[in-house]
Amino acid sequence: MDIDFWHERWKAQQIGFHEETIHKHLQQFWSQMPLQGQEQVFVPLCGKSRDMCWLLEQGHPVLGVEVSPLAVQAFFDENQWDAQVEKQGALDCWQAANIRLLQGDFFALTANDLQAVQAVYDRASLIALPPDMRQRYAMQLNHCLASGTAMLLITLEYPQEQMKGPPFAVTEAEIDTLFGEHFTIKPLLKQDVLPQEPHFREKGLSALFENAYQLIKLR
Repeated sequence: MDIDFWHERWKAQQIGFHEETIHKHLQQFWSQMPLQGQEQVFVPLCGKSRDMCWLLEQGHPVLGVEVSPLAVQAFFDENQWDAQVEKQGALDCWQAANIRLLQGDFFALTANDLQAVQAVYDRASLIALPPDMRQRYAMQLNHCLASGTAMLLITLEYPQEQMKGPPFAVTEAEIDTLFGEHFTIKPLLKQDVLPQEPHFREKGLSALFENAYQLIKLR
């Protein structure tokens, strides 16, 4: 899986991962995060997620990163915001009001790009990546985030052999392996969601759990 894969998904509008409504677990657990309410929130692999609008409404400046220019353009168009675009290192920065989207490769980010970030929201980032890229993803976050950064991480767990991702299955054990050395990890939820997901049942899944975690970056 490479950048071209995601360019093609957006070009063909094969974006089943995009949700038109605000994710219920974001609304359920965000208030439990150790935040004051005005911290800048980083949303990796953000697409055109409406969750970013909800975070803005809570008073948070939002910083996203997205590889597809089609997704970035769609986000600003659908919200009727005129974005100013300028170069920021290896990425293009689209900005309007309190939101900035960096269009380009997540792995091109530097600690300087995320220096103001104090929280992270990941609903569809980690589970969008195959195993080898998940390790790189965790290492990149560890490298770029400051100590004390809080993260709400939402994952899916299912028998991986029953379906080809994305979204990929990520177990609690893998979360410990990926993040345990540099983050504290607090499980918040493990919920059976297969009865509410006919699309995944049609793919042959015998089990599907949605998990939520609170992570805090250590030194």
